[in-house]
Amino acid sequence: MKITDIKGTVRLSNGVQMPYFGLGVFRTAEGNDTINSIHWALEAGYRHIDTASMYMNEKSVGEAIRSSNVPREQIFITTKVWNSDQGFQKTIDAFNASLDKLKMDYIDLYLIHWPVKNKYIETWEALEELYQKKRVRSIGVSNFLEHHLISLVERKGLVPMVNQVEFHPYLIQPNLLTYCQSRNIQFEAWSPLIKGQVNDIELIKEIGQKYGKTPVQVVLRWDLQKGVITIPKSIHKERIISNATIFDFELSSEDIQAIDTLDKNYRLGAHPDTFDF
Repeated sequence: MKITDIKGTVRLSNGVQMPYFGLGVFRTAEGNDTINSIHWALEAGYRHIDTASMYMNEKSVGEAIRSSNVPREQIFITTKVWNSDQGFQKTIDAFNASLDKLKMDYIDLYLIHWPVKNKYIETWEALEELYQKKRVRSIGVSNFLEHHLISLVERKGLVPMVNQVEFHPYLIQPNLLTYCQSRNIQFEAWSPLIKGQVNDIELIKEIGQKYGKTPVQVVLRWDLQKGVITIPKSIHKERIISNATIFDFELSSEDIQAIDTLDKNYRLGAHPDTFDF
């Protein structure tokens, strides 16, 4: 991944350019919280917004995009099909419902939110059809482990272009990262800041002092230098701006390796194999 500035992109396997830095809106309330945070992000240069049907704020995401000064085609929008909507036709219907809430003609990236057993392959077939009909520019998955990905790859159909997973200094999943890189599946991080816990990690604070950066900025830069797309969430203008101030420094390889040693396979969210679907 070549890191340039906040509007920089990474080329997905199908040639689509996806911004490697964005704003997540998980648990951001419908209405002003979502609209304002997106406006502030766009003003700061963000060009990637990540939502999901389960977040219940797609309507506000669409409203924020339409009322901004940035043309729709310059903004990369991700949304996801929820577990209860999986299956071929239900996924098609869920996609149409998301489009209707967003009031958009297309989505840039559509993801399967979780690998629901006995359903995610059929759901993937629906995503393939949506992609082939050019209703979505790229398709991928979220929370998929290697064995889930292998089951899709072995079908000889489309390989997911993105895998969005929990990724932070306490959960790196190096084998999964390596597998995705070997298959040209772009890794993307959710909960990159461990819900703020990165601010209390002494090693990261020490590294931040070396560069004159906050622990949050250090970790977000670490994400990008690991080749991982990152989408930190905030509803506060100053934090949205601060989170993006990561393009004026570069972590040394030694500092990246030091952060890697913090990995302890610690999850904030559910394990994909034991999620209560």
